[in-house]
Amino acid sequence: MAQLLSTSCSLKIPSCRKPFFQPLNQGPIAFPTSFTVEISKSPVHRVVLPGKGPRRSCTVYATSTPIRQEVPTQSHSGLHQSSNDPAKPKRVMVIGGDGYCGWATALHLSNKGYEVAIVDSLIRRLFDHQLGLDSLTPITSIHNRLRVWKSLTGKTIELYIGDICDFEFLAETFKSFEPDSVVHFGEQRSAPYSMIDRSRAVFTQNNNVIGTLNVLFAIKEFREQCHLVKLGTMGEYGTPNIDIEEGYITITHNGRTDTLPYPKQASSFYHLSKVHDSHNIAFTCKAWGIRATDLNQGVVYGVRTDETAMHEELCNRLDYDAVFGTALNRFCVQAAVGHPLTVYGKGGQTRGYLDIRDTVQCVELAIANPAKAGEFRVFNQFTEQFSVNQLAALVTKAGEKLGLDVETISVPNPRVEAEEHYYNAKHTKLIELGLKPHLLSDSLLDSLLNFAIQFKDRVDSKQIMPSVSWKKIGAKPKTVAA
Repeated sequence: MAQLLSTSCSLKIPSCRKPFFQPLNQGPIAFPTSFTVEISKSPVHRVVLPGKGPRRSCTVYATSTPIRQEVPTQSHSGLHQSSNDPAKPKRVMVIGGDGYCGWATALHLSNKGYEVAIVDSLIRRLFDHQLGLDSLTPITSIHNRLRVWKSLTGKTIELYIGDICDFEFLAETFKSFEPDSVVHFGEQRSAPYSMIDRSRAVFTQNNNVIGTLNVLFAIKEFREQCHLVKLGTMGEYGTPNIDIEEGYITITHNGRTDTLPYPKQASSFYHLSKVHDSHNIAFTCKAWGIRATDLNQGVVYGVRTDETAMHEELCNRLDYDAVFGTALNRFCVQAAVGHPLTVYGKGGQTRGYLDIRDTVQCVELAIANPAKAGEFRVFNQFTEQFSVNQLAALVTKAGEKLGLDVETISVPNPRVEAEEHYYNAKHTKLIELGLKPHLLSDSLLDSLLNFAIQFKDRVDSKQIMPSVSWKKIGAKPKTVAA
């Protein structure tokens, strides 16, 4: 953790009765009881000091030092210059900006001319240490990332390191940065992680629900006109035997008609936390007049955006393991290293998918076209629907063109879900706002496979097979032939 912090700050980590990092299925997560931050004489933009109130552990109250320009900056035209235009907020806080979707989004918005601040506790990096995982791609520290971005573009992304479940930290961050929009990625985002054991289920719901509540209260108390763009999930809906609408459904019952929130059928403690978030946000929009957009995102694939491809140290993370890896990313890595593609159960599970380039595009569209005061909008954020079997067939075909011998195996499904079902989800609202999708193509699959081949020496084959069971905590499913 210490090397991730600015040189202007030093950490004193008190001794703990339990180890700081713990592997999978080795009991509750152990964190230091607190951090003490010492400020050196080096200049800093802002430092948020800890108060006397209760807080969770593992919070660091510090921000990065000013980043010196190292190479000539490149000019960028066509950027947003309308800071006085309320339809296009200028200052955007990206909570969870060190993560897979958050990092790509922060760079994209900065490149488009928004003033961006990243708020992150860096705990996603800690999860890798706890579980013995690593990104396929080598990722450098958040401070190095931001220094490189500054040197390439001349643009500064402010950094606030801390835990949004600590309201004092979040309040000081809001008052300091004064965001016009908040993009909230700052949640534990893995369904398998939430199903490992009791402590991680509790952590997921506490982190996600309380963190979002704190963001809502911060908007209410400090930035009433701030627009919340919250990353939800299509998993809130489950797999109903009717079409999935965008957030709301009109029902006629006993001769009376009403438009109501679409029914929720979450399938993990993680997905349940997202349902609780949606309910809390909808209530505060009604009660306090908050403006919010809930982006129910499908499964994201890919690794490159225009911005992350600018320099190797801006490279995004790519998870291939069975805890954090998403289906298409995992299949491409498995094909690259000669591991059979792992289809869970019958493989008929169908979901919405989108390229990470469309994730950042959708977020920008939501920011540029904010919700009205008191409005709770819901957009289904995906571009195409595929079953797991369809994805496996596409990867097999693309792999054969590259000379790879790709096989598929059936793995007993560790999850509790329908393996054959009807699925037809609507996704028109973002298209109407101007989304231009990057659909899954042969060239994209070829690029993703070549990317996986480039870094295949970093793959730990022990992390490929599922190790988390929804029904039996800690049980590892056995692989069977297809």
